[in-house]
Amino acid sequence: MNDFPTPDELLTRPFFFVGIGGSGMLPLAQILRGRGAIVAGSDRSFDQGHSPEKFAALERQGFTLHPQDGSGIVSRDQIVVASAAVEDTVPEIARAKDFECLRLTRAELNSILFNTSGAGLAVAGTSGKSTVTGMLGWILHATGREPTIMNGAVMTNFVSPERPFASAVVGGQSLYVSEVDESDGSIALYRPAVGVLLNVSLDHKSMEELRQLFGDYLARSRIAVVNADDAEALALLPHAREAITFGIDQAKAQIGVVPGSIAEGPMRQAALVVDRHDGGEHALRLGLPGRHNLSNALAAVAAAAAAGVPVAAAVEALAGFDGLSRRFELIGVSANGITVIDDFGHNPEKCAATLRTLKAHQGRILAFFQPHGYGPLRQMGDELAETFANLLDGEDRVILSDPVYFGGTVDRSEGSERIVRLIEQAGGAAEHIPQRADVGDRLAQIARPGDRIVVMGARDDTLSGFARELYQRLA
Repeated sequence: MNDFPTPDELLTRPFFFVGIGGSGMLPLAQILRGRGAIVAGSDRSFDQGHSPEKFAALERQGFTLHPQDGSGIVSRDQIVVASAAVEDTVPEIARAKDFECLRLTRAELNSILFNTSGAGLAVAGTSGKSTVTGMLGWILHATGREPTIMNGAVMTNFVSPERPFASAVVGGQSLYVSEVDESDGSIALYRPAVGVLLNVSLDHKSMEELRQLFGDYLARSRIAVVNADDAEALALLPHAREAITFGIDQAKAQIGVVPGSIAEGPMRQAALVVDRHDGGEHALRLGLPGRHNLSNALAAVAAAAAAGVPVAAAVEALAGFDGLSRRFELIGVSANGITVIDDFGHNPEKCAATLRTLKAHQGRILAFFQPHGYGPLRQMGDELAETFANLLDGEDRVILSDPVYFGGTVDRSEGSERIVRLIEQAGGAAEHIPQRADVGDRLAQIARPGDRIVVMGARDDTLSGFARELYQRLA
């Protein structure tokens, strides 16, 4: 096995990404390519003809794409980047073992780039990471800091005809902004100059494991930025060496909101942000609805302040933030007033935030949820069912398809039908429709003027295409 490379050596070695189109892989590939590295890759979706526009854009940007048959692994010098969950039977992994190639996980590679930057700004938490990463990256960009940004979602502000899938920005090497993941424990690899903690709630791991991971993360951060409105996050504050708190409700939070100043519409909101360091008040205009997005904005302002950006400048920059793909993304409103929204909600907290935002305004909700795996569904199924049952009422409906499945040996004995039973037992209205095409037929059949249809789920790029096709059908 090759010795572990230094950051400078990384750029002199060719890279091969297994699953290059994935939300965690693509931005890293873009950052390496932007810094001059040779990058190739393969992807099951590329082989299957899914998301052709994404892979065509990658080829235009200079990435070499191969079938996922091992043919792209040709040299011992290649560094093979693959998810820790990729099985050894995948042809690229087998070939990489034969060649004795160095293999890195996505998180290992990202942590090398992060930890060797001038200052790494990390965004952690069960929900909201991508949005806050996008907001913080945009603040730093708009105020001339030239950050490099590694995100798990496409940032609308940075999209261009040449880069339609802008989930990364290649800036300087002094500031590196990245979301960091607790679901696989890889958050332990990062040593942040600024470490943001948004919330702590059930998703992939038990609460005991999450408290340990996030507490250690705060202890490693030079400056911690903690959500004072989240009881679990606030309880970990003693782990921090130095901290800035933010919150909508907590009167003692250092970055907060003037009581009574929040004005919210269906797709935007405004508030007065208060900096309790000096008592300054700053008018925030945000092109995203929902209390959770106001909290996300406060997190980004607080993190930017920790990095030296004045609160007034950060708040002003957020007025120009255009949001992220699949984060409460408005696909369109049909001529008869049916709204279609594409959303990344996939765990109880994310789904609850989206549903609360919708329930704050008039109109029946038709929620389609595609679970992002059989394992996560077992882990959080009870809480997920409770979320849908408690937040949807009256004539609202939720439809679950079978979980997304890309192959492998995962146990598929327990699926969406159990969640539907739990929702119904709690008094909610739910349907299990296994195939997504049939879900589209059902939604088109029952939708009526004034309805809001929200398409929810993760780990499947084709959900956005489904949302667009559904809108076109209704239009």
